[in-house]
Order: sequence, then structure tokens, then C-alpha cells
Amino acid sequence: MGKATSLDKDKIRVLLLESIHKSAVEAFNVAGYTNIDYQEKALPEHDLVERIRGAHIVGIRSRTDLTKDVLARADKLITIGCFGIGTDQVDLTAAETRGIPVFNAPFSNTRSVAELVISEVVMLARGVPERNAAAHRGRWMKAVSGATEVRGKTLGIVGYGHIGTQVGVLAESLGMRVLYSDIETKLSLGNASPVATLEVLLERADVVTLHVPETERTFHLMGEERLAKMRKGAKLINASRGTVVDIDALARALASGQVGGAAIDVYPEEPQSNEQELTTPLREFDNVILTPHIGGSTVEAQQNIGSEVAVKLITYSDNGSTFGSVNFPEVALPEHAGKHRLLHIHRNEPGMLARVNAVFSDAAINIASQYLETDRRIGYAVIDIDGAERPVSLALRKKLDEIEGTIRTRLLY
Repeated sequence: MGKATSLDKDKIRVLLLESIHKSAVEAFNVAGYTNIDYQEKALPEHDLVERIRGAHIVGIRSRTDLTKDVLARADKLITIGCFGIGTDQVDLTAAETRGIPVFNAPFSNTRSVAELVISEVVMLARGVPERNAAAHRGRWMKAVSGATEVRGKTLGIVGYGHIGTQVGVLAESLGMRVLYSDIETKLSLGNASPVATLEVLLERADVVTLHVPETERTFHLMGEERLAKMRKGAKLINASRGTVVDIDALARALASGQVGGAAIDVYPEEPQSNEQELTTPLREFDNVILTPHIGGSTVEAQQNIGSEVAVKLITYSDNGSTFGSVNFPEVALPEHAGKHRLLHIHRNEPGMLARVNAVFSDAAINIASQYLETDRRIGYAVIDIDGAERPVSLALRKKLDEIEGTIRTRLLY
């Protein structure tokens, strides 16, 4: 059997937004996908709704929000790629209940973020931000006061995940002591030491760096009270999510000298284009490094992310594998030559698999292989069948569609 699919690849429409690295386009082209709508910027919601209608595969970065309402307009969407670490810009529950797996690249830009953080640790310790600002104004600030080595100092890492662990390893190579706090028990790398509470970390660290996701629990994690618990004059770095720090509280702590400097890469509200102005009270402080959400924005990281996420989307489209999805039961089966593959996504209810199998039994069709995985909300079945001609396979898919509780089906090949 050839690789005929239920929809020719040149008819599968791929929408890529926000200047996703061209390595993604190359990966799609190599795999036979040529119907690619490539956009350099995020789209206003009205335009997004128009372009996502009819798209089968959508790729986004951090400025596009795929809300429940937007997803409801995506009439043909089968999968979403978040070309970065985070996925909070997608309503994952809404996507799952519509049978749409979401993929990301959880590791591809961790090194880039870690290197930026370490460089900021050194710059803040040496007082470079304020000296740089003064030099631009013609003032010569050649003084030892406020300039220290990082060797022997304590770095406190809040969130000891993929980025936090790399930051810790790099910091130790500079001679720093590393403490970390995480809501889960994590294995230490190198000589890093866990602390009992976040408050203990804040009291002991010379520099605090944040590497946590955006959740209700982390909203304003660093607010008035916790900023006051930091060692006086300690530095704060945030390259995680903009809502993790109460910016107004940080501005007050900087003005009082409680916080001795900061490096901020993410903001509660960010400009949607390079032409828009960044508005933040932190602009008035010379001892603050402000960067435009570039933690993972290196050529190497974006190239790796582009190819990694594109391959996951292609693999799902080609053979139904959901391995690596953040919101979907993970299913992966090898291709079976000479078989037809059907996908059945359904509500996770008792008796669903029996009803699915009854469709094939009633048609006297043999199931060559089958894999089912479920989570709390949905079930995902991959079914390979023997000997059915294409019209028969299409008829079987129609029968599967009629099963109560079915979310969507696909005849893959």
C-alpha cells in the first residue's frame, strides 16, 4: 500500500505565525507539506480568526492567544504547535475537548535562557547597568563601591526545572553557592542544595532568579511581602513569566534600596510589535536591566525549536503519534505496511472501546493492532485494520463518527 492519506498533503493547510524559524518550514516541505501560510507577526484576533478558519495545523510563539472562542472558529484544526517552552497562550482544556493535541519544545531553548541569566548575574554584581547608563550620559563612574565578584556569593533559584538546573550548574562553575526552592522534590545537580521554604531562600540569597510557570499559585509570587524578605540589597532576575513579579512592588523596593538591582525579561503586559512602547515603572531605574522577552531568542534556540516542534506536528499528522503532547493521552504506534489506520478521539466514558470495536466486528473487519490511552477527560484510540478498501474505510469512519461520545475521527491512511 502507498502512503495515500485521507487528505493529500498539499491540501493540508499549515499556518505559522510570529516569524517561526524557517527550519520549521523546511521540515514541513521535506515531509511533503507545501500549503504553508507563513506570517511574520502575531495577528489581531479578528485576522487570527479569519486565517485559522480552514487551517489544519497552526504554529505560534508567545504573542498569539488561542482562546476557547478562537478555537471554536477553527473548523478544521487537528493540532497546535507552541514554538517555545510555554503553552499558557493556548486554552489546553478547550483544545483537548475538541480533540486537538498541543505540542511544544520544553528543552530546546533552556540553554539560551540560562546563559542570559548568568550574564545578568555577573552584570548586576558588578554594577554594570548603572555604570553603563551613566556612561551614555557622559558621566564617569569608575568606583569600586557596589561592584563585587560572583564567586563565593549565593544564588537562589526559584523553580528547579530544566532551566533552573542549568542555571545552577553554570553558576557553580563561577564559584557560586546554589540554593533552590521548588514545590516538588527535585534531585540536586552538582552541589546545589534545596531549602525548606521560599522564605529561607530569600533570606540567604545574594541573587534570586525565577524559573516558574504562570499559574494562579505563582501570580505575584514576588510581591511586597516576599520582596521585603530578601536580603537587603540583593538582586532579582525574572526570565520566567511576567505576572510572577508585582512590578509596582518591585519599583518601590528598588526605590527604597531593599532590592539592589534587577534584570527583567518578561512583563505583565508586553508590546505586541517592535513599534509599540514598553510601559513600565522600572524604566526610571538605572540599576535595572530591561530586555524585550529575549531569553530564548537565540539563532540556535529558535532553529532547534522550529525543527523539533515541526517534526512533532508532522508525526501526528502522518501517523497519529501524540508522544510529547502537553494536553493529550500519549499514543505512539509504528507504521504497519498494508494496513489502514483510523484514529478515534472520544469522551472517556465506560464502554467506549467496546462500541468502537463493535463497528469493525459488525463489518467483519479484522483489527491488526490497536492502542488506547485515556486521561481524565478523553480517550484516544489508534486502530490499524486489515484488508479494507478505501471506500470501506471511509464508511467505517462514518460509523465511528456516529458513536455517542465521539469527539472526532480521522482516516489517516
